[in-house]
Amino acid sequence: MAWIMLLCAGLLEIVWVFTMKQSEGFTRLVPSVITLVTVAASFGLLSLAMKTLPLGTAYAIWTGIGALGAFVVGVMVLGEPLGVGRVLAAALIVAGLVLMKLSSPQ
Repeated sequence: MAWIMLLCAGLLEIVWVFTMKQSEGFTRLVPSVITLVTVAASFGLLSLAMKTLPLGTAYAIWTGIGALGAFVVGVMVLGEPLGVGRVLAAALIVAGLVLMKLSSPQ
């Protein structure tokens, strides 16, 4: 169950980082509210997952999901550039997440 909560926390991180961008420095009400609600939910789920998962594992996977998701949303939704270096960096994040999961005791 902790892994499911951690996955959901990571997915919510993608939402809040995207809506933070859309809030234009918290000057737009709806994206700002969505950001605050989803960041609270993401942190809450992360804290619940950390009850049983090791700190380093949980935090690394949470930030990795968020970083990778933000990269994908940036490219697919915001039209950010997609170059070989950025794809390689994303692949390394995925490799790190897989290795972290495989080497975790839970």
